[in-house]
Amino acid sequence: MPETEKVVIVEGKTDKLKVKHVSGEPLDIICTNGTISLSRLDEFAETLYDKDVYILVDADESGEKLRRQLKRELPEASHLYIDKVYKEVAAAPNHHVAEVLFRANIQVDTKYL
Repeated sequence: MPETEKVVIVEGKTDKLKVKHVSGEPLDIICTNGTISLSRLDEFAETLYDKDVYILVDADESGEKLRRQLKRELPEASHLYIDKVYKEVAAAPNHHVAEVLFRANIQVDTKYL
């Protein structure tokens, strides 16, 4: 079974479900549950070495804190941003999340565009 080349890191389970719902290609979606330990980050870094990594976290204080931590640990990752009016990935409309993913060259289900 071929491994997926793209990995999206999100905060929570509902974020993961939202990304999975709108995406049109197989993605590895990693849930940090809002925080992530250094040892867990080290594990990720090894498995993410040759993959395209995208970080999609909430547009709030905890999301920005996590984003800063991930920027340090995964400097090659691409950062995706939802509009601040939605605050949370899970709360953003499907079409908005689809547009964010699409702009990052991640295939999405075309019914959301």
